[in-house]
Amino acid sequence: MKIVSQTGNEGLAVVYVAQTSGGDLLEFVESLQPPKPREEKWVLIVSTLLGCPVDCRICDAGLYYHGRISKEGIFWQIDNLVTRRFPERKIPSKQFKIQFARMGEPAFNMNVIDVIEEFDLYFDAPGFMPSISTIAPKSSEEFFDRLLSVKNEKFNSANFQMQFSIHTTNERKRNELIPVKKWSFREIGEYGNRFFKQGDRKITLNFAASNQYPIQPAVLLDYFDPEKFLIKFTPLNPTYNSQKMNLTSLINETNIANASSVLDDFRNCGYEVIVSIGEIEENHIGSNCGQNILTHVINPVKHTSGYPVLNAELQSKIEDRLKK
Repeated sequence: MKIVSQTGNEGLAVVYVAQTSGGDLLEFVESLQPPKPREEKWVLIVSTLLGCPVDCRICDAGLYYHGRISKEGIFWQIDNLVTRRFPERKIPSKQFKIQFARMGEPAFNMNVIDVIEEFDLYFDAPGFMPSISTIAPKSSEEFFDRLLSVKNEKFNSANFQMQFSIHTTNERKRNELIPVKKWSFREIGEYGNRFFKQGDRKITLNFAASNQYPIQPAVLLDYFDPEKFLIKFTPLNPTYNSQKMNLTSLINETNIANASSVLDDFRNCGYEVIVSIGEIEENHIGSNCGQNILTHVINPVKHTSGYPVLNAELQSKIEDRLKK
């Protein structure tokens, strides 16, 4: 693989696009959380699949799918980011979070768990925190069972982040947003009860909330114990798909007033609530799901690496999707 594009702000977020020898694209990100310095918190976001087969209505990564990324390919992304900053592979960040959530549903790739399990063989990072963000697809029980085993064996209570993408409390509408077979709320809750141990970080239920999809906090009480689960709200990213679907964000970088009553309802149900709003500049950088690769699709360019950013087959496939 070779890096063919780099976009961003060193003090906030940088998006890298790489291309395989076969012409596929993947992207990975490093980001900071101002005003915290890199030594306090550093976040890497890596791809686990070449595209994504799920095709969520709010994400652009599903424009194509060309398979899983190997263990070596995931490590390659991490190593590229680490050695740019710390050539000796000694990472001093108190919190060094790696999110396996850039492109692709991680539960479709068992190599993700291999990387988590073998990470300390290659890097010296006392603050390492794996972060799994998942829609909980059906038929991935082996992944989740093994993930639980590795988490219990290798990580203390504060150093593992588990997140389920919910987005709406209406399961029928959630099926519209995420059009694949997946665990029900009850199944997610049952797994969460197995996953959570006293002293662990609470399991996150994430809402990239839109005005078009209902959120009724009391519904979740039947499945998710507030002592084990917390609620996180993020803005709806301005992806191609979300704009095509005419979805509007319940919260944005300048206004959370629209969501205040919903947030209060969650708190009244006993849930801890986090509102995670990044910098507006991140939208321009393209550090949201799939946006940077989409830029290459629309405006393909040549690079000195000897091959185009997009091969003809891949470009044709994605352009066909864009027309639909």
